[in-house]
Amino acid sequence: MTIVRAQDGEPVEVLIRKFNKKVQSDGVLNELKKREFYEKPSIVRKREEKERRRLAYNRARRGD
Repeated sequence: MTIVRAQDGEPVEVLIRKFNKKVQSDGVLNELKKREFYEKPSIVRKREEKERRRLAYNRARRGD
């Protein structure tokens, strides 16, 4: 759960901006979109393998 605490005298606009930034960094919206529709386990494995290959390729190109 995403929580933003208000400081004394802090405007509502600043709190909304902080909340939106925290939701983005926590990945709440990405997780919601990912769970919106059922995904077969075989499709999940293929997607994850594709992501692993992409990351490995990028690491090799950078020289890490």
